[in-house]
Amino acid sequence: MKIHGFQTLTLLDYPGYTAATIFLGGCNFRCPFCQNAGLVLRPDEEPVIPEDDVLAFLKKRRRVLDGVCITGGEPTLEPELPELIRSIKELGYLVKLDTNGTHPAIVRKLAEEKLIDYVAMDIKSSREHYARLAGNSSEKLLAVVEETAAFLMEGNLDYEFRTTVVRELHEQEDFVAIRDWLAGARRYYLQAYRDSEHILKPGNYSSYSREELERFAAILREKIPVVEVRGIE
Repeated sequence: MKIHGFQTLTLLDYPGYTAATIFLGGCNFRCPFCQNAGLVLRPDEEPVIPEDDVLAFLKKRRRVLDGVCITGGEPTLEPELPELIRSIKELGYLVKLDTNGTHPAIVRKLAEEKLIDYVAMDIKSSREHYARLAGNSSEKLLAVVEETAAFLMEGNLDYEFRTTVVRELHEQEDFVAIRDWLAGARRYYLQAYRDSEHILKPGNYSSYSREELERFAAILREKIPVVEVRGIE
Protein backbone atom coordinates (compact mmCIF):
# COMPACT_ATOMS: atom_id res chain seq x y z
CA MET A 1 0.00 0.00 0.00
CA LYS A 2 1.49 3.34 -1.08
CA ILE A 3 0.45 6.12 1.28
CA HIS A 4 1.46 9.47 -0.21
CA GLY A 5 0.37 11.81 2.56
CA PHE A 6 -0.59 11.72 6.22
CA GLN A 7 -2.18 14.55 8.16
CA THR A 8 -1.90 13.73 11.83
CA LEU A 9 -4.82 15.87 12.99
CA THR A 10 -7.90 17.38 11.38
CA LEU A 11 -10.91 18.91 13.08
CA LEU A 12 -12.72 19.50 9.79
CA ASP A 13 -12.53 16.39 7.58
CA TYR A 14 -14.67 14.11 9.77
CA PRO A 15 -17.68 16.07 11.08
CA GLY A 16 -17.99 15.82 14.84
CA TYR A 17 -14.74 13.93 15.39
CA THR A 18 -11.00 14.47 15.70
CA ALA A 19 -9.26 12.51 13.00
CA ALA A 20 -6.14 11.85 10.98
CA THR A 21 -6.17 11.81 7.17
CA ILE A 22 -4.46 9.35 4.83
CA PHE A 23 -3.86 10.35 1.20
CA LEU A 24 -3.69 7.71 -1.53
CA GLY A 25 -2.61 8.29 -5.14
CA GLY A 26 -4.20 7.82 -8.53
CA CYS A 27 -7.57 8.93 -9.88
CA ASN A 28 -9.86 8.15 -12.80
CA PHE A 29 -11.06 11.78 -12.95
CA ARG A 30 -9.27 14.83 -14.29
CA CYS A 31 -11.27 17.61 -12.67
CA PRO A 32 -9.53 20.83 -13.76
CA PHE A 33 -10.08 22.38 -10.30
CA CYS A 34 -8.67 19.37 -8.39
CA GLN A 35 -6.68 20.38 -5.30
CA ASN A 36 -4.30 17.38 -5.40
CA ALA A 37 -2.82 17.43 -8.91
CA GLY A 38 0.33 15.56 -7.91
CA LEU A 39 -1.63 12.64 -6.47
CA VAL A 40 -3.84 12.51 -9.55
CA LEU A 41 -1.32 13.00 -12.38
CA ARG A 42 2.00 11.80 -10.95
CA PRO A 43 1.42 9.58 -7.92
CA ASP A 44 4.62 7.62 -8.53
CA GLU A 45 6.60 10.83 -8.09
CA GLU A 46 4.99 11.65 -4.74
CA PRO A 47 6.69 10.76 -1.44
CA VAL A 48 5.70 7.45 0.12
CA ILE A 49 5.05 7.07 3.84
CA PRO A 50 5.47 3.50 5.13
CA GLU A 51 2.16 1.96 6.12
CA ASP A 52 3.75 0.56 9.29
CA ASP A 53 4.74 4.08 10.36
CA VAL A 54 1.18 5.34 9.89
CA LEU A 55 -0.30 2.42 11.83
CA ALA A 56 2.26 2.83 14.62
CA PHE A 57 1.28 6.50 14.96
CA LEU A 58 -2.40 5.65 15.02
CA LYS A 59 -1.81 3.00 17.67
CA LYS A 60 -0.18 5.60 19.93
CA ARG A 61 -2.96 8.16 19.35
CA ARG A 62 -5.95 5.94 20.09
CA ARG A 63 -6.96 7.98 23.14
CA VAL A 64 -6.67 11.28 21.27
CA LEU A 65 -8.15 10.61 17.82
CA ASP A 66 -11.61 9.27 17.04
CA GLY A 67 -11.32 8.45 13.38
CA VAL A 68 -9.28 8.20 10.20
CA CYS A 69 -10.22 9.77 6.86
CA ILE A 70 -9.03 8.06 3.70
CA THR A 71 -8.87 10.31 0.66
CA GLY A 72 -6.92 10.77 -2.56
CA GLY A 73 -6.83 10.75 -5.47
CA GLU A 74 -9.58 8.16 -5.56
CA PRO A 75 -9.13 5.57 -2.79
CA THR A 76 -11.41 2.94 -4.35
CA LEU A 77 -8.85 2.41 -7.13
CA GLU A 78 -6.45 0.88 -4.60
CA PRO A 79 -6.78 -2.93 -4.48
CA GLU A 80 -5.32 -3.07 -0.96
CA LEU A 81 -7.80 -0.55 0.45
CA PRO A 82 -9.85 -3.14 2.41
CA GLU A 83 -6.71 -4.51 4.08
CA LEU A 84 -5.60 -1.03 5.10
CA ILE A 85 -9.00 -0.25 6.56
CA ARG A 86 -9.08 -3.56 8.47
CA SER A 87 -5.78 -2.65 10.10
CA ILE A 88 -7.18 0.74 11.09
CA LYS A 89 -10.45 -0.73 12.39
CA GLU A 90 -8.49 -3.23 14.51
CA LEU A 91 -7.08 -0.21 16.36
CA GLY A 92 -10.62 0.89 17.22
CA TYR A 93 -11.02 3.83 14.87
CA LEU A 94 -13.99 5.08 12.92
CA VAL A 95 -13.22 5.28 9.20
CA LYS A 96 -14.44 7.91 6.75
CA LEU A 97 -14.03 7.33 3.02
CA ASP A 98 -13.84 10.11 0.43
CA THR A 99 -14.88 8.98 -3.04
CA ASN A 100 -16.01 10.21 -6.43
CA GLY A 101 -18.58 7.41 -6.50
CA THR A 102 -17.36 5.58 -9.60
CA HIS A 103 -16.97 2.21 -7.87
CA PRO A 104 -20.32 1.48 -6.24
CA ALA A 105 -19.57 -2.22 -5.75
CA ILE A 106 -16.51 -1.40 -3.66
CA VAL A 107 -18.38 1.14 -1.53
CA ARG A 108 -21.17 -1.38 -1.03
CA LYS A 109 -18.75 -4.17 -0.06
CA LEU A 110 -16.88 -1.96 2.41
CA ALA A 111 -20.19 -0.96 3.97
CA GLU A 112 -21.49 -4.53 4.16
CA GLU A 113 -18.27 -5.63 5.86
CA LYS A 114 -18.62 -2.71 8.31
CA LEU A 115 -15.23 -1.34 7.31
CA ILE A 116 -16.47 2.22 6.79
CA ASP A 117 -18.58 4.41 9.04
CA TYR A 118 -19.02 7.54 6.92
CA VAL A 119 -18.76 8.37 3.22
CA ALA A 120 -18.16 11.78 1.67
CA MET A 121 -19.11 11.57 -2.00
CA ASP A 122 -18.14 14.34 -4.37
CA ILE A 123 -20.87 15.55 -6.68
CA LYS A 124 -19.07 17.32 -9.47
CA SER A 125 -22.04 19.05 -11.06
CA SER A 126 -25.48 18.45 -12.49
CA ARG A 127 -25.81 15.30 -14.56
CA GLU A 128 -25.86 17.37 -17.75
CA HIS A 129 -22.37 18.73 -17.11
CA TYR A 130 -20.87 15.85 -15.14
CA ALA A 131 -18.49 14.46 -17.77
CA ARG A 132 -17.05 17.89 -18.55
CA LEU A 133 -16.25 18.73 -14.95
CA ALA A 134 -14.98 15.25 -14.12
CA GLY A 135 -12.75 15.13 -17.18
CA ASN A 136 -14.08 11.64 -17.80
CA SER A 137 -16.04 10.69 -20.92
CA SER A 138 -16.83 7.09 -19.97
CA GLU A 139 -20.26 5.99 -21.16
CA LYS A 140 -20.84 4.41 -17.74
CA LEU A 141 -19.87 7.51 -15.76
CA LEU A 142 -23.32 8.74 -14.83
CA ALA A 143 -24.67 5.25 -14.24
CA VAL A 144 -22.05 4.36 -11.64
CA VAL A 145 -22.19 7.76 -9.94
CA GLU A 146 -25.96 7.52 -9.71
CA GLU A 147 -25.71 3.97 -8.35
CA THR A 148 -23.39 5.02 -5.54
CA ALA A 149 -25.52 8.04 -4.67
CA ALA A 150 -28.66 5.88 -4.57
CA PHE A 151 -26.93 3.27 -2.38
CA LEU A 152 -25.99 5.92 0.16
CA MET A 153 -29.41 7.55 0.15
CA GLU A 154 -31.25 4.26 0.52
CA GLY A 155 -28.98 2.66 3.13
CA ASN A 156 -28.06 3.10 6.78
CA LEU A 157 -24.46 4.23 6.34
CA ASP A 158 -23.83 7.83 7.38
CA TYR A 159 -22.81 10.06 4.49
CA GLU A 160 -22.59 13.49 2.93
CA PHE A 161 -22.61 14.82 -0.59
CA ARG A 162 -20.39 17.78 -1.42
CA THR A 163 -19.55 20.02 -4.33
CA THR A 164 -16.56 22.30 -4.79
CA VAL A 165 -18.17 25.33 -6.42
CA VAL A 166 -16.22 27.13 -9.14
CA ARG A 167 -17.47 30.40 -10.62
CA GLU A 168 -16.33 29.56 -14.13
CA LEU A 169 -17.81 26.03 -14.10
CA HIS A 170 -21.02 26.12 -12.05
CA GLU A 171 -24.23 28.08 -12.55
CA GLN A 172 -27.42 28.40 -10.53
CA GLU A 173 -29.19 25.99 -12.88
CA ASP A 174 -26.74 23.25 -11.85
CA PHE A 175 -27.92 23.43 -8.25
CA VAL A 176 -31.57 23.40 -9.30
CA ALA A 177 -30.83 20.16 -11.18
CA ILE A 178 -28.81 18.68 -8.29
CA ARG A 179 -31.63 19.57 -5.87
CA ASP A 180 -34.08 17.53 -7.94
CA TRP A 181 -31.64 14.68 -8.55
CA LEU A 182 -30.63 14.21 -4.89
CA ALA A 183 -33.89 15.26 -3.22
CA GLY A 184 -34.10 13.80 0.28
CA ALA A 185 -30.34 13.40 0.74
CA ARG A 186 -29.16 13.46 4.34
CA ARG A 187 -26.75 16.39 4.08
CA TYR A 188 -24.96 18.43 1.45
CA TYR A 189 -21.94 20.74 1.66
CA LEU A 190 -20.97 23.45 -0.79
CA GLN A 191 -17.23 24.05 -0.66
CA ALA A 192 -15.71 27.30 -1.84
CA TYR A 193 -13.03 26.87 -4.51
CA ARG A 194 -9.53 27.92 -3.45
CA ASP A 195 -6.72 28.44 -5.94
CA SER A 196 -3.23 27.12 -5.18
CA GLU A 197 -0.12 25.81 -6.86
CA HIS A 198 -1.47 22.27 -6.39
CA ILE A 199 -4.52 22.79 -8.60
CA LEU A 200 -4.59 20.63 -11.73
CA LYS A 201 -5.11 23.75 -13.87
CA PRO A 202 -4.10 26.66 -11.61
CA GLY A 203 -4.87 30.28 -12.30
CA ASN A 204 -8.01 29.66 -14.35
CA TYR A 205 -10.71 29.61 -11.71
CA SER A 206 -12.20 31.60 -8.84
CA SER A 207 -14.77 31.25 -6.07
CA TYR A 208 -18.23 32.63 -5.67
CA SER A 209 -18.80 34.94 -2.70
CA ARG A 210 -20.37 33.61 0.50
CA GLU A 211 -23.59 35.44 -0.37
CA GLU A 212 -23.72 33.69 -3.75
CA LEU A 213 -22.92 30.30 -2.24
CA GLU A 214 -25.67 30.80 0.33
CA ARG A 215 -28.08 31.45 -2.52
CA PHE A 216 -27.15 28.10 -4.06
CA ALA A 217 -27.49 26.47 -0.63
CA ALA A 218 -31.01 27.89 -0.29
CA ILE A 219 -31.94 26.21 -3.57
CA LEU A 220 -30.66 22.86 -2.34
CA ARG A 221 -32.47 23.25 1.01
CA GLU A 222 -35.80 23.18 -0.82
CA LYS A 223 -35.40 19.37 -1.04
CA ILE A 224 -32.34 18.53 1.12
CA PRO A 225 -32.74 19.17 4.87
CA VAL A 226 -29.14 19.96 5.85
CA VAL A 227 -27.07 22.16 3.53
CA GLU A 228 -24.05 24.16 4.66
CA VAL A 229 -21.30 26.26 3.08
CA ARG A 230 -17.67 25.44 3.84
CA GLY A 231 -14.32 27.06 3.23
CA ILE A 232 -15.15 30.76 3.01
CA GLU A 233 -15.30 33.56 5.56
